[in-house]
Order: sequence, then structure tokens, then C-alpha cells
Amino acid sequence: MNVLGIDIGGTGIKGAPVDLSDGKLAEERYRIQTPQPATPQKVAKAVGRIAAHFEWKGPIGCTLPARVQHGVAHTATNIHRTWIDTAVDDLFSAHTGLPVHVLNDADAAGVASMAYGAGKDRDDLVLMLTVGTGIGSALFVHRQLVPNTELGHLDLNGRNAELFCSDRARKRDGLSWKQWAKRFQVYLDTVEFLFAPDLIILGGGISRPSKVQKYMRYLSTAAELVPAVLENEAGIIGAAYAARTMAPA
Repeated sequence: MNVLGIDIGGTGIKGAPVDLSDGKLAEERYRIQTPQPATPQKVAKAVGRIAAHFEWKGPIGCTLPARVQHGVAHTATNIHRTWIDTAVDDLFSAHTGLPVHVLNDADAAGVASMAYGAGKDRDDLVLMLTVGTGIGSALFVHRQLVPNTELGHLDLNGRNAELFCSDRARKRDGLSWKQWAKRFQVYLDTVEFLFAPDLIILGGGISRPSKVQKYMRYLSTAAELVPAVLENEAGIIGAAYAARTMAPA
């Protein structure tokens, strides 16, 4: 079965039908610029454009960089503040005329990794960290998602973790990969102390093979530490999978 997945990011909104039998994109993805300001109504219109592009008639899954509970957004750390308390499922459904299931973007990436990527067939405690503009997290216990963990906002010596060791922080402070890895190691040590995961998957922008080779040798964890393999398609794939398997009946 194919389901349309849409990944809403700060600069671009991209979508494609996903073949859930293998987690592959069934058509070439379609991308449009994220409207500015990225208010709920403007983004909802963009979601409608993507659905119309594919002449879509079935369920849709969407990511959102926010905490989403029961179809409602409750945070707006990296998006426009007007998203708070927005009934996102209902809003997107109104603009597409179709059932839409929305979940946190890091959760979607984690869902994709557990179904088709580095976490496939793992039945223990798995933590996915998406590192880019911020740090997102997705925690799985016996393959069950613990939603909206937001571990990128852990306190590290009085600083928000993602402001200290995200990829944006690396670029902002002009850090070498070795210097950044020293900072990120502090974060990994904290996460391991709190959760003791068996597997940590590193996703987001830093999971590209060209970047992995620049920092991975400087990191050390008790958990198995691996890069994600789905890269930029993880959000689309995870959103589509969640719409099929996690949406309310």
C-alpha cells in the first residue's frame, strides 16, 4: 500500500508517496519552499499543494517540528508561535479533504529507522537523535514509540543542549568536527546516564556519509552507536508509515 508522506521543515516542505512494503519512495519527491512566516494556515495551504500535485486520494502522514499530542501542537520551539494549541490533524485535513496524521519530526525519523533502517529488527531500548538545526529525539521500548521526548532540550551545565552541540551550534561557533564531537560527547554521556539505551542512531544532517567519517571516531558510548541510513527521506517515510500504523481509527 502507498501512503503520502510529507516532511515539514524550516526551509522546505517535501512529500512523496511511500510504498510501505519496502519503505521506498513510489514517486519522485516534490518540494516547495516553506512559506514565511510559517504560520499554520500558510503551511496548511502548502500541504494541500503537495497533495494536489500527486492527485492524492488516500491517507496522508505529516511531520511537524513540534510536540504533537492527539493531533494538537503544544510547542513551538523551532516554528512560528501561532502553532501552539493548533489542531493540526484537523487543519491539514480541511485543506486536503483527506485524513491526515501529524507527528513530531524526530519521532517520524525514528519510526522510519525502526521499520526500514538502522533500527530494523531491534527489540531492545533504541534512541534516535536527529542532529541538525536542533537536536530531536525518538525513544523506542520494545519497538514502541515513547512520543515527544524532546531530549534536545536537556540542560547541559545551564545551557539548552541543542544550543550547545547541534550542527547549527558547530557552524555558529566555527568548531572543527573534533571540537564539536567533544561537545556532543557531553550530551551523549548525559543521555546514556539517564536512559541507558542499547542502540543510539544518529540521524539528521550529520548522518550523511561524508560527515560521519569526520566525527564518529571521536565519539564513545556504552551503547552501540550507528549512523542512520535513510538520511533526508526519513521524515517522509516515517510520516507515511505512521499514518498507516499509528493514526487513530
